Amino acid sequence: MIDNTNKTKLIAGAAIAALVLSGGGVLLGRTVFSPTTATAPTGEAEYGEEEEHGPEGFIAMEAARLEAAGIVTEKVSAGGLAAEIIAQGVVATTSEGEAVLTARADGAIVRITQHLGDSVRAGETIALLESREAATLVADRSAAAARASAARSAFAREKRLFDEKVTARQDLEAAEQALAQAEAELRRARSAASASKLAGDGRTLAITSPITGRLTRVDARLGAYVLAGADLFHISDPNRLQVNASVLPADARRVSVGDTAVIELADGETRTATVHSITPALDAQSKTATLLLTPQGAAQLTAGQGVRVRVRPSGQPSDGRMTLPEEAVQTVEGKNMVFVRGPKGFQATEVVIGERSGGRIEIMSGLPTGTVVATKGAFLLKAELGKGEAEH
Repeated sequence: MIDNTNKTKLIAGAAIAALVLSGGGVLLGRTVFSPTTATAPTGEAEYGEEEEHGPEGFIAMEAARLEAAGIVTEKVSAGGLAAEIIAQGVVATTSEGEAVLTARADGAIVRITQHLGDSVRAGETIALLESREAATLVADRSAAAARASAARSAFAREKRLFDEKVTARQDLEAAEQALAQAEAELRRARSAASASKLAGDGRTLAITSPITGRLTRVDARLGAYVLAGADLFHISDPNRLQVNASVLPADARRVSVGDTAVIELADGETRTATVHSITPALDAQSKTATLLLTPQGAAQLTAGQGVRVRVRPSGQPSDGRMTLPEEAVQTVEGKNMVFVRGPKGFQATEVVIGERSGGRIEIMSGLPTGTVVATKGAFLLKAELGKGEAEH
């Protein structure tokens, strides 16, 4: 006969076995930890909640960790190696994104307000030039204003006398004509002063920036006497950049305005670009044509920087192939794998590869167009995958 104490133990053991078999808890050593329990039993706090595992070959990775690891991704697009045009390019400032400030007259530089590397706004004064032309402009403007004032007074007097029938109409018309000429001369004098950027002090000319950007070159020196037309400052807008890519004439004929391209940076990052125009003539020395590409976003691009460009002409027949950087394909247990980006991490995916050229590799099958995969740093995911399998 079973006493009450043993009966209680048997009931408790049966309850634990039922809980484990039903999946309601996780057996940790000799302790059962249920997901519905608020806290772990004493001495088992290091286990925490049950760790969730994705499918086989899945590597969980948040965006912050992805950025910290320096892993770069790329969207796969259709087109094999034969469909791409590989070219070397140089980042340059567009015609609207660069300005050269020159001296508008002979004179001495008496003030410089901005220096090399400083940011400037459109219309901002960069320097002041003391010049005789400034005095001449002021004198012309003052004389024109005085003549216009005298002409207005004369016209008002003739108008009053004509209304009183003291003077003839021809006298009134002569006064009116003189007033029109005086006002036209005043407008000319004011326009000349404005075009020369006459400063408020009446003795200096202001040198102002026509665009917003940064000072990339400064040839002006305080106190130096310069001649009209001398280069003083160069300003460049870092947000108005283009890429000039040199291609062979045969390749240039395959490209059309509006075709897409990919700009590859030295750190593995890429930028999407569009063909803006194609030069109609070849370079006299290299005998190559130049493609002008407009990048989407100028981040990490600097004027004068060398880049590699991959242009994909439109209208090319698609054979189902795609290309990726060679480092995107990693060998895992004898299989060619790429790591596909998902909302919570990367999934190792087997692919069939083709030819290699210029650091690129063809993907024959295994990936749909538009898939985002890891390129630079893919070997880190391979190592993480091997670590996870070893721990498992």
